[in-house]
Amino acid sequence: MRNWTWGFVGFLYLALLLKIEALKFHRTEQTERISGSAGDVLEDDPVGRLKVFVYELPSKYNKKILQKDQRCLNHMFAAEIYMHRFLLSSAVRTFNPEEADWFYTPVYTTCDLTPNGLPLPFKSPRMMRSAIQLIASNWPYWNRTEGADHFFITPHDFGACFHYQEEKAIERGILPLLQRATLVQTFGQRNHVCLKDGSITIPPYAPPQKMQSHLIPPDTPRSIFVYFRGLFYDVGNDPEGGYYARGARAAVWENFKDNPLFDISTEHPTTYYEDMQRAIFCLCPLGWAPWSPRLVEAVIFGCIPVIIADDIVLPFADAIPWEDIGVFVAEKDVPNLDTILTSIPPEEILRKQRLLANPSMKQAMLFPQPAQSGDAFHQILNGLARKLPHDKSTYLKPGEKFLNWTAGPVGDLKPW
Repeated sequence: MRNWTWGFVGFLYLALLLKIEALKFHRTEQTERISGSAGDVLEDDPVGRLKVFVYELPSKYNKKILQKDQRCLNHMFAAEIYMHRFLLSSAVRTFNPEEADWFYTPVYTTCDLTPNGLPLPFKSPRMMRSAIQLIASNWPYWNRTEGADHFFITPHDFGACFHYQEEKAIERGILPLLQRATLVQTFGQRNHVCLKDGSITIPPYAPPQKMQSHLIPPDTPRSIFVYFRGLFYDVGNDPEGGYYARGARAAVWENFKDNPLFDISTEHPTTYYEDMQRAIFCLCPLGWAPWSPRLVEAVIFGCIPVIIADDIVLPFADAIPWEDIGVFVAEKDVPNLDTILTSIPPEEILRKQRLLANPSMKQAMLFPQPAQSGDAFHQILNGLARKLPHDKSTYLKPGEKFLNWTAGPVGDLKPW
């Protein structure tokens, strides 16, 4: 208790110091330039650097699926829908497939929702196989590369492994027909079978207009030291506890539920977005997958993300300097969170906040409608452009084959 008392006193001093500096910062309205190994490409313009051909598929693969359930427009996997809409009117779109650098197949694989709004990926492999069979039968471009110059949006928990439980996802593996394609996916974890080399890791979708409507004055004091709202135990799917989030969220609750420095709860208040703007640190622990929308929300609201997810591959890591704006805590070190965070010098906290205040950083995490320069759509295109020109090995020699059309679970081979 004594340590907590001193920690709380220290926080009050830190909050006062940060408030003074924040007022200076607000008056000068300065942001810190993003540079170094990440950040220099944040404002790249993909126009003129690549051309994308969009396959026109029957509406049963996309628009009709969405018509059945409009909730798909707002869930965290909605990037597949908005990327399709964006490309249809993008300056990089070409109607001449002979000049295309990349080919895009618009399939809404996560728009199959349960009554409580959770996307189930069980139909996704059959849907994706069907779409690939269609483009391979009607256009020559898939067959000449077996998809090596094609990209697909696979935003579910474990990407193109198409399962929401990690063990089952690992057992299934990436859909065999996507082995040569470039995957644009939210899931990213190093040395994991569901993350393919060359994948482009993107942020989960968070509604831009909704967050914009909850902005508070930027000079509002950050009076909360550590903030988190969400599950600590997923009793429904992990009744014994400890497996969900690999035990990291349970460790947060057990160690800090009574700590005055930590504002943590399972309740999700109507002031959630406002509270994040009043917090210095926002916990971003893994759940069933390493990432969550909290990562996007923390960046948008200038709350320093505390990333608790070992081996996570973060969105647009070649453009966003995550090491500079966030705090990384190993899952095994969660019991020491209070010591780790209170030990960060005020000047380092202020520098992270200045970097987070950079508008281009926030823009890169969002999928706004209409699209805006430097947003997540453009970061995806930048990622595709940086993979050009295609290596000679992309194109198959006559009679050469890599992919096995009959590989995978028997259920995936059924017609869709």
